[in-house]
Amino acid sequence: MSKRPTIILLPGLLCDASVWAAQVEALKPHADVVVADFSRHDSIEGMARSALALADGPVTVIGHSMGARAAMEMARLAPERVERLALIDTGIHPRRDGEEANRQVLVDLAFAQGMGSLAEKWLPPMVHEDRVEDRALMEPLKAMVLRATPEQHQRQIRALLDRPDARAYLSGIACPTLVMVGRQDRWSPLAQHEEIAAALPNAELVVIEDSGHMSLVEQPEQVSQALLRWLGFKNENAGAPRAAASGR
Repeated sequence: MSKRPTIILLPGLLCDASVWAAQVEALKPHADVVVADFSRHDSIEGMARSALALADGPVTVIGHSMGARAAMEMARLAPERVERLALIDTGIHPRRDGEEANRQVLVDLAFAQGMGSLAEKWLPPMVHEDRVEDRALMEPLKAMVLRATPEQHQRQIRALLDRPDARAYLSGIACPTLVMVGRQDRWSPLAQHEEIAAALPNAELVVIEDSGHMSLVEQPEQVSQALLRWLGFKNENAGAPRAAASGR
């Protein structure tokens, strides 16, 4: 019997394993699935190296937002180990003008007024604007932010501000890569993902409908079904995915 593949899931800023719950459930019949914990890291490279240490041998790496930046770094550091790569709601550019000051406002808010105040300020732009008042979506996300600390937030913001310029090495990532984005992602828009897919030698772009930046939890079924199809795993749930796919 052949060895089951290993899939490593990488969470974004202030996110933990809870955002991957639907995808873990969908993928675990087909693979060994592990979710990285980036709560103690303050660099993208440190995140990448810690994720590589979670398993031996070849891996499929799926990252969301900040986690996708770590996923690209994993492919740069260990191209012989990363067999497949999925990048969800993310970016490739280094720090932008004015970004540090804007992020520092939120760092200061978390220390001064607590993680609840940070959640109220940070979360709404992360989701589809029509779902900002959707308590079933927003309350678990707020609870997740409250499980984090101002110190974790500060560390991860430092990692993002010091992130590498992935444009410098994207063309060298040869493994099959899925680029996925919520159509209504206001933080990392569709055009940005079209640029990412165009820069990769072996990429497919998938658009998740009716979703903002938190596509994993906004449209978990679409995301899970798109991943199952791309990985070549049998979809054991009824219903065709609504994700609009365009290959390159």
